[in-house]
Amino acid sequence: MAGPIHYEVYVRKSAPSAWALLIATEDRKHAIETAEDQLNDRLAVASRVTKETLDPDTMEFSSLTILTLGAPEEKKKKVAEQAIRPACSGPAELYSPHARALIGRVLEDWLRREGVTAFELLHRADVAERLEAAGVELQHAIQKVAVPESQATGQDVHGVVRHYQKLVEQAMARLRKAGRDGMFPSLNDRSIADLAHRLAGASDRAFSMGGVVAGALKDRRGARERLGALMDLMDAAPTDGPPRALVLVAVEQIVAEMLAVRTNLTEILGPSLDQGANLAAVVRMVAPAEMDSLLRMDPRLALMMPQIDGPAARLGVHLAAGEFPLLAASLARLVTRELTSQRRLRPADPVGEIDILRLLAMALTASAGRLLTLEEVQTAFVERSKSLVTADFVGAYVNPCPTVLAEAEQLTRLCENVTGGANKRAAARWLSACIGSLRFETEVRHSTPGGPSASQKLATLARLQRAVRAAHLGDHDQAQIVEAIGAVGGNLEGDANLVGQIVRAQVSAPQKLAALLKLAVGEAGPLGPAADRARSEAIKLLRAPDVRTALSAAPESVAALKGLMQAAGLAA
Repeated sequence: MAGPIHYEVYVRKSAPSAWALLIATEDRKHAIETAEDQLNDRLAVASRVTKETLDPDTMEFSSLTILTLGAPEEKKKKVAEQAIRPACSGPAELYSPHARALIGRVLEDWLRREGVTAFELLHRADVAERLEAAGVELQHAIQKVAVPESQATGQDVHGVVRHYQKLVEQAMARLRKAGRDGMFPSLNDRSIADLAHRLAGASDRAFSMGGVVAGALKDRRGARERLGALMDLMDAAPTDGPPRALVLVAVEQIVAEMLAVRTNLTEILGPSLDQGANLAAVVRMVAPAEMDSLLRMDPRLALMMPQIDGPAARLGVHLAAGEFPLLAASLARLVTRELTSQRRLRPADPVGEIDILRLLAMALTASAGRLLTLEEVQTAFVERSKSLVTADFVGAYVNPCPTVLAEAEQLTRLCENVTGGANKRAAARWLSACIGSLRFETEVRHSTPGGPSASQKLATLARLQRAVRAAHLGDHDQAQIVEAIGAVGGNLEGDANLVGQIVRAQVSAPQKLAALLKLAVGEAGPLGPAADRARSEAIKLLRAPDVRTALSAAPESVAALKGLMQAAGLAA
């Protein structure tokens, strides 16, 4: 009885090129139409459709070509080539980090359902037997490895499949034999420290200790409980030397694979934390010295730092001691991967998202060179900044602002916190559109009973202008926005005639000069027309004989004004 059937479409991009798999589908009509479209659209010079039938007895696919279109294959002269060997030729090679990572990818769904890691699969006979009983899961995993390797090396795909089937059988047989021979002793009647000392000089010590540590997780369910069991092993491990390193290496590999799964990380750190808090907790564990230094510099950052307790806190102690360097680097790269993804760090709090992103940026930049390169950190935050200048994010970010002036201040903060030239320009466009709008000028110039006075609004515009200068925008964008703020400030000052009021005020000459100079240097109002008028009036006052006489009689006032006068260009 025939098993499941699917259809595969292969194409050749050019006459001398080899066949390459385009799609696999269970719809025969779709496969044929796709093959024809490849030729009609001149995307390939030839296409082929094959029917793949799974034999339930042998669990192998039989292939039948049902359609071939386009240019025929060129006959190539046979050249004696060196035999190409598969990527893994023996069971021992399955235990390399690269092979374990590949096993984790092709069996990702099955491993997640079983609640185990690839490391445990390679060291526990009971897990391997469950995978063998799954049948189709194992066969599909082998095909996911064999088909790309066959296409890349030119080997026969069925031969590669048979090779990996045999390799898996050998690995499982080796695992069962190791269990029967007592290579994985139980920890029920002995300590991990005793086993580590006994295995320290054995040739297969890494394999044996891996089986012992993996076996200790047999009855553990849930990522938090499993991590707690591994930390118990670390607490009971030898204090130093090769025996401790033996335990540490096995634990580190399991924890690294465990925390690479997002759901496990969420369970360990706490389901109540959002994505941003999760990443902050991870950075706190992998870069504790840098994070503590930042918190001492600005204690307000501690409000964004989640509390780490339980097994995660115990793991953090070992990471802080430098005992899991590979795990620390793996977690740091996990943070950069999440930063470059499309997931929001704080979906319901755009302002908080920028705060937590700033904290992460400072911590990772401070640790650059130890865990990640500075280029990796910068690239991650440039990618994340792209999501901060989209219309959806900006709309949610400024929506709570009660006034357009508050909106401009928020957008200025956004300009300061994004990185990358294109992102800076995009943020500057949002800010420029806000400040250059009629709504902005109308609201700033309009006075309401009980609202801020003209002098208070001018001071706010001055702060906004200084913040724009500190946001490191491009020269053109910065000049345009600064000029627009200055123009609005000039109109506001003209409406209120603030400079005229200062000149006519019944106060001493030094007080008038101080008020005018603060406007002139951009302290009490934005640079622009208002500042120019204030500077002009200050020059007139300084030239007046009675003012000079008053200043000469009060040298202490002149000393207080000297800094403002220098900033305004009125004194050497």
